[in-house]
Amino acid sequence: MTVDRMRPREQPGETARPALSGVSHQGAVPRKRAGEQDVPFAVTRISPEARSAATRVLASGWVTTGYETQLFEQEFAAHVDAEHAVAVSSGTAALELSLRALGLPPGGKVLLPTVTFCGAAHAVLHAGLQPVLVDVDPRTAMPDPDAVARAATACGCPDAMMVLHYAGAPAPVAEQAEAAQLPLTHVIEDAAHALGASVGERSVGSLSRGTCFSFHAATNLPIGDGGMVTTDDPSFAERIRRARLHGMSADTARRNRPGDSWRYTVEAAGLKANMTDVQAAVGRAQLRHLDAWQRRRHALAEHYAQSLEAVPGIEPLEVTTPGRHACHLYVVRVSEEYGRGRDELIELLAERGVGTSVHFIPLHRMPYFRSTATIPPGGLPGADALFHQLLSLPLHLDLTDRAVDRVCEELARQGAGSPAA
Repeated sequence: MTVDRMRPREQPGETARPALSGVSHQGAVPRKRAGEQDVPFAVTRISPEARSAATRVLASGWVTTGYETQLFEQEFAAHVDAEHAVAVSSGTAALELSLRALGLPPGGKVLLPTVTFCGAAHAVLHAGLQPVLVDVDPRTAMPDPDAVARAATACGCPDAMMVLHYAGAPAPVAEQAEAAQLPLTHVIEDAAHALGASVGERSVGSLSRGTCFSFHAATNLPIGDGGMVTTDDPSFAERIRRARLHGMSADTARRNRPGDSWRYTVEAAGLKANMTDVQAAVGRAQLRHLDAWQRRRHALAEHYAQSLEAVPGIEPLEVTTPGRHACHLYVVRVSEEYGRGRDELIELLAERGVGTSVHFIPLHRMPYFRSTATIPPGGLPGADALFHQLLSLPLHLDLTDRAVDRVCEELARQGAGSPAA
């Protein structure tokens, strides 16, 4: 989840609010022109078909996990070229259930990048495992094989690894697994950003033992919340299917169909992490629009790339792995050449009505994870160097070409070398 950093508009005669640095920019920064609309960081699109689907399920008399969920699983698996899909309550639940399904020893060590959402580390800990943080390359915001190998050496022998497709860029899944000396059967992909991505010619969805997607309100396929695990391993899928509903051998729908037995058993630990038919119906309707939505995201990202070439010090992240980008986020680095720090720039853009965000605060900068995760000797210098530069720009389906131009114009204007600065 991200926070849209944008201040309320000031009324005439009001005193400008101070920036994070405590320095007022009133007088130094022109305010939003009359008639200009704010550019929010994120806007959720729920299609008319999805609204109708939710109404239909609400009127059906069956709203929990059932037939709609089964259909969504089948359609989603086909979309990402996976054999099996299991719908769950959130992307974080997908990660935890996948780690549990690996059958690792209690306290097993799991590699994951330090630049990721805190929910990924919570999934490791809630699965009874030990997070081992991996440094990132500041150019890509993802680990390279050398960083993976250092982290693997630091913890002795990792039991599994979580690979993040950061911002929707394809991650080198096989190369990272090789660097960790792990088979792909012990790799889980965090694809919360990566629906629509591919590594080479292969869609993200069946590259490793399990791939975990999110349907949070800000993702490429927004439902509001929910998640999915895809895999080509039928036994792995079945373990997750049972574990998502208390480990029960039969879900509510199967126990309530005419002629079916009410009996069930529990043979392993489970969670309450199932998806409802309401969510699934929304997801099925949204999925029909995904290809068109992805084309628009790619067009917006290309517009940013071309426009920002002329803005010194605003550097888009590099993509070094061949494949297709999902364009979930448009992330740039605010380098020293820009002449202003990232936090000051966020405040200036907010005053001008442009929302932004930061993905993510590195895990090792949070007290809880410093005390619960393994940090390699020498620290995580790549992530430390990158964090103060990271900035996510607006990228959503309601973003117009003119809004992208305005964001880029503001970035050019606020640079310390700009005549308007």
